[in-house]
Amino acid sequence: MEISFDEFKKIELRIGEIISVEEIEGSEKLIKLKVSFGDEERQILAGIKKYYSSEDLVGNKFIFVTNLEKRKIMGLESQGMILAAGDENGNPVLICPDKDAKVGSIIR
Repeated sequence: MEISFDEFKKIELRIGEIISVEEIEGSEKLIKLKVSFGDEERQILAGIKKYYSSEDLVGNKFIFVTNLEKRKIMGLESQGMILAAGDENGNPVLICPDKDAKVGSIIR
């Protein structure tokens, strides 16, 4: 399905730095990320628990969708989405900037 460029421009992609990671009790897949976008912090839930440790994530910058509707998952609110591709086995591979980028920067 194709979308127009105007539709694509509605998606807000920003650089965020993960400042903490917590396990979600009762979930084998989900973790709770606390993410800084410079001017604000958000809670984002991600199904990457089996693939990434907190050591892999905390202090690192990744690309997030920041204007999704908030969503309740397992009673917790997720306020965005971390971007990931899939490797040859379908495992998530997180998307990060190849150079240092300012936290909160909008992807254009």
